[in-house]
Order: sequence, then structure tokens, then C-alpha cells
Amino acid sequence: MLAIFKNGLVNPPKELHSPASIQLASDRSKTSDETLKEFLSSNPNNGFSLGFVDKAILAYAPPTSQPRLFCGVDDVYCTFLGNLNNLCNLNKQYGLSKGGNEAMFVIEAYRTLRDRSPIPAHQVLKELDGAFGFVIYDHKYGIVFAALGADKSVNLFWGVAADGSVMISDNVALVKASCRKSFAPFPPGCMYHSDRGLISFEHPMHKMKAMPRIDSEGTMCGAYFAVDAYSKTNSMPRVGSAANWATWG
Repeated sequence: MLAIFKNGLVNPPKELHSPASIQLASDRSKTSDETLKEFLSSNPNNGFSLGFVDKAILAYAPPTSQPRLFCGVDDVYCTFLGNLNNLCNLNKQYGLSKGGNEAMFVIEAYRTLRDRSPIPAHQVLKELDGAFGFVIYDHKYGIVFAALGADKSVNLFWGVAADGSVMISDNVALVKASCRKSFAPFPPGCMYHSDRGLISFEHPMHKMKAMPRIDSEGTMCGAYFAVDAYSKTNSMPRVGSAANWATWG
């Protein structure tokens, strides 16, 4: 899977940028459009992409090994990696069909929380039992929401391309092709909301800290992010009936 977000739709932590990417500008990196073409050419029979004017591009191909799903409902789109062990119970809890898959559930949970639920997002994510990662794009509200389970059996990578686009993929080679050194593994047990930023859903009261990351060539890359056990947020947002994911994540 590949998600590309353009024109400031996503503002990642500044530490994801690597000075080395500027220094290596003479060694041309691929544009985000070129990386998209590479993804589609490597999946000629079943790969596809959806473009949203000048805001986002979502590309998907059915899995060859690790479970992977794509779904779209009412301008909300989700790519889901992995599986949920408690999907049946979650579908029952949210009043969904027994035959609904993980991507359908994540979209419905997001829409419920966005529109009318006072439950904090981190609480919902902590209820997901399994190996998972997902990226949601809400085209109507211009919201990007991504999360990765804590068990580290599913991987996501994110980075900043030379044109300022933010890329998220489970294929590190695709991200590196456009982002050069300005990329990093997406931190497990965390969620990113385009309005709220990067948060640990396992330890929501603690801040995230950037950890320097140097590759095998000795070059500084985009930072890895981890929970800062010694630094807490002032408070979690108070969530009432008027609050939702679209405003705080």
C-alpha cells in the first residue's frame, strides 16, 4: 500500500526531516508521482490508485502474504494491514454486520467517534486485539489518521519527499525512493492525526520524543519516535458530546 498526502495536508514532526536529504539533492530522488508509477508497475494486474485533486493519492494492491484490505465509505477511505482477533465482538459492539472486515470496522469506528461519540480515540485503539496498522483518509474533512499496533508484527514507514509530500507505506523501498533520508519507521503503539499530531495510544499522558537515527553509512536519517517516560502532557483533551476525531484525533 502507498498513501501520498500533498500541499500541507499532513504536517509531520519536524524531526522526520533529515538535513542529509538536502545535502544529497544532487543525487536526484523520485517524485511522489514517479514512486506511484513504480508501485503500479510492480502490481500491473491488480494494483490501482485513487486521486483526490491535489490533496491525496491512495494506492493499493491485494496481498501476497500479509493480510491487507482496502475500503471506502462516504468519502472515508481505509487501508488496513494485519487482522483483529476480536473483530466479531467489535462488530457486535458497533452494530455492524458479522461479515464485516477490519477495514470496514475501522471506518465505522472512526465515523462514530468523529460524529457523535465522547470516547477518546486512544481508548478505542487500545481495545483492538491483534496485529494491525491502518491509514484513513477522510476526504470530506481533510483528515488523515494512521495507527500501528504495539506488537511490531506489522510495519509502516513514513517520510517527507523532496516536494514536501508526506508518504506512508508498508514498503520501505518506496518511501526511501522519494524521501531519501527523511523517513523512519512509524512508531508502534502510536497514532497520528493530522490536526492533533503524533500520540501514543498506549501511553496517551506521555509526550513523544525524537530519537536520533543513523544509517549504516553514518548519515543522519529522519528520527524515530518513542514515548518519553519522564515527560507528561498537561492533560488529555476533555471529550464531550461536541468533541470528535475530526477536531482532536
